[in-house]
Amino acid sequence: MPTLSDLLVPPSRSRPHLPDPEPKDPKKRKVPRHKAPSYRHGTPSGPWPFVDIDDTVDQERIEDPDSHVPMSGAPCDHKSAKTQEFCWCKYPQALFPNWTRKQQRKSRIRKVIKESRGPCRVFYADVKNDGIFVSSGAKVVDDTDSRQTAQWRLMMEERPHDSRARVIFIDALTGPILQMMGMRYKIEPFFFSSTIGWIPSRFQSNVIPHTGDHITITLTFARGQKDLDQVDHPDPIPSPAASVLSFHTQATTPTIHASRAVPELVIDTQASLPLRSSNIHLLPDFISLHMIRSLHSSTVISLHSGRDYLTTTAESMFERFMLTGKSVYWSSIFERTQDATFLLLSILWYVMYAWDEVFEELYKHICFLESEVLQRMVANDEHDPTDFAQNITQELHAIRAHLMHYESLLEDFIKTVEFVKNTPNPGLDSAAELSENLRETTRALIARECDNLIRDIVRLERSRLMQDKRLKNVMDLGFSIVNIEDSRRMAKLTEASVRDSAAMKQIAYLTMVFLPATFIASAFGMNIIEINPEESASSMTLAKYFEVSLPLTFVTVWIVIAYQINIEDPRAVLDMLNKDQRIFDGQARELTWQNEIALKASGKRYRKLGVFSKLLWPFFLIMNILERKKLVADMLGGKAGSNRLTTPSGSVKLPSHA
Repeated sequence: MPTLSDLLVPPSRSRPHLPDPEPKDPKKRKVPRHKAPSYRHGTPSGPWPFVDIDDTVDQERIEDPDSHVPMSGAPCDHKSAKTQEFCWCKYPQALFPNWTRKQQRKSRIRKVIKESRGPCRVFYADVKNDGIFVSSGAKVVDDTDSRQTAQWRLMMEERPHDSRARVIFIDALTGPILQMMGMRYKIEPFFFSSTIGWIPSRFQSNVIPHTGDHITITLTFARGQKDLDQVDHPDPIPSPAASVLSFHTQATTPTIHASRAVPELVIDTQASLPLRSSNIHLLPDFISLHMIRSLHSSTVISLHSGRDYLTTTAESMFERFMLTGKSVYWSSIFERTQDATFLLLSILWYVMYAWDEVFEELYKHICFLESEVLQRMVANDEHDPTDFAQNITQELHAIRAHLMHYESLLEDFIKTVEFVKNTPNPGLDSAAELSENLRETTRALIARECDNLIRDIVRLERSRLMQDKRLKNVMDLGFSIVNIEDSRRMAKLTEASVRDSAAMKQIAYLTMVFLPATFIASAFGMNIIEINPEESASSMTLAKYFEVSLPLTFVTVWIVIAYQINIEDPRAVLDMLNKDQRIFDGQARELTWQNEIALKASGKRYRKLGVFSKLLWPFFLIMNILERKKLVADMLGGKAGSNRLTTPSGSVKLPSHA
């Protein structure tokens, strides 16, 4: 049987001999996409874990008075310590009998216990009493009895006397590790079910006054990832289960990033968000932490699913945690206090870093979209701007949907930090262990660090709001392209309509001239006694035809002119010209088209004639000409024939037309 020292070896030595659960090719990992979380099943406050409203209740459990008593279960072959009441393989029902097999299956804990039997890497880091971080190595646990026994013995052994906390990072949670951790530290199954189902939660349990407690934090956040061209996607066909409609096809197209084509998107905030400007995908990620907190022997457990999905791996988190111990700022905190809560806060800074990078990439992408839309506004190519606006609007709506989803995630993040701030370590109340000065110093440091995190989260929320407004601005620019193009098209259509109207008007006038003659010709061609009593063609002469058609044509033209002509009122025109006071270079300003429009709009330029008075239009036209000449003669002192008059603003030329 291998010893503990054989199993706790550095990763570089273990890889040639031990099976590595991490695929050598990271492109085989899938893009995470989980269903919307069931928040009702994320906390032990709910009295019915994973029992929904429509689920059938087991009547035997209700009638059994001992159904709440922990059970030992059937005997097993695992070796247990003498002080051990239950074997680790009886978890969770041995400690939590309300978690029946049915509830375990619904929460998918049962699936992990029964089916997840592959190798699992566990990284250990010990925090010494002086605040120094020490790596205890990496361990691989598989489905062999020898390694499971060694792992269990390691977990049950006492820690070194100078170690005040141990942080455990578990990559690719398997059934044996789940049961061992749960049994050893008496962890609520909600921690594992929330991790498996990506259910954000935060709760305190197992509180022992003046001694310690358990803290569980599961949190969803976003993280940027580059170079996802060949990764496996959970939905290679068009489906609402991914933010990219045909993500697999686009990712394997060699020209997709060179052309920066707009991807076909559907709004699904649980999936990744591709940013085509930088070939970066904003992936959903999940952090799962459970802390067994006391003053002298604390444990922090961090679960990761990085083996199968593109999420943060245990190795990556372990490396960053070890770098925290090298920080001068955090090292001084670990030296001054023994509270393990600061270990939890230091890990939460990873979420802060991830969010900050996400909004940096979003800022760059929105700048790219603004430039693209502005360039499209000034471009004059053959592409239809409506199609461009529709495509860009689709992408913008998908990004805005993710931004609204990020609002809820940031709110959850800030509530998590406030929960840590407002849930002090019960061990701090022990007067025998800590002095009053040290307790106050620890509480002040926790409040300060939580406030630092909250301040940065508020900054992220302001950045999110600013980017949402900029997206709205890009949308307005996209719609402006369509409006401008519509205006151009309407102008062209108006010009075509005016040309068609002028042509039709000319045709109508031409038809009007020939209409009477056509009517007479048709009438004389009828074989009617009143028109042709002799029924002889010799009686119909050309002179008789013109005798009737010409007068009728004259009357028709007279009537049309009578109701189309507008006869000016000279006095109204003169009043309008007298109001024009603008002079250019000392010369008289001629009547311009603005004056014409003003006169027409006022309706006072033309004489108002009745229906029958219009038939006398030649008379009124002659009267208008004579009146104009008289007005000009009166104002020019008898200079007949002059068509210029003097106004207070200078000499003005009168229009010569009627």
